[in-house]
Amino acid sequence: LGMFSELKFPVPWGHVAAKAWGPSEGHPVLCLHGWLDNANTFDKLIPLLPRGCYYVAMDFSGHGLSSHRPAGCPYHFLDYVTDVRRVAAALQWRRFTLMGHSMGNFSFSYCFISPQFCFLYPEMVDKVILLESLGFLLAPEDTEAWLKSKRRVIDRLLILEAKQQTPKARSPEAALQRLLEANSHLTAEGGAILLQRGATETPAG
Repeated sequence: LGMFSELKFPVPWGHVAAKAWGPSEGHPVLCLHGWLDNANTFDKLIPLLPRGCYYVAMDFSGHGLSSHRPAGCPYHFLDYVTDVRRVAAALQWRRFTLMGHSMGNFSFSYCFISPQFCFLYPEMVDKVILLESLGFLLAPEDTEAWLKSKRRVIDRLLILEAKQQTPKARSPEAALQRLLEANSHLTAEGGAILLQRGATETPAG
């Protein structure tokens, strides 16, 4: 397992980079690095692990060889969880093992990424391995609401990204009609005023 290959997965702001060891048909294991680390965290560990698995260690956005998010965009813990979901989708993994590493308490949010993903997508994870990390705990009364809201955010975002298409060109009349249909409180005059600044005129419409 000493040899590895480099992988790249496209995301809206660039790409997420990863390293892979082992046979691609082997049992999938996704490896998540810790605070200010990158995929090389696993260079010494992977060769000691069972052969026959396909180990993929990703660089979180802004780390290692992965693209940074646009300037001014914060790095929130849920964005890292979403990165994991993106990589799993790109690999077409429906069920896999998750191995997460964190450097003690320096990373309050990082050490929760693996457990949070398992909590949000339990059907995708067959087992979780935590290295120098903590579990993820919520008060029982908060669990269902947290799960529903966070999973909905991630799923809707990925659906929107998958549907990204070139914007359709419409006539000014059709654009106004669409705006009024989407905003029932708007008058035609108010919609026309908003379109002056909210739409871009092209030769096609």
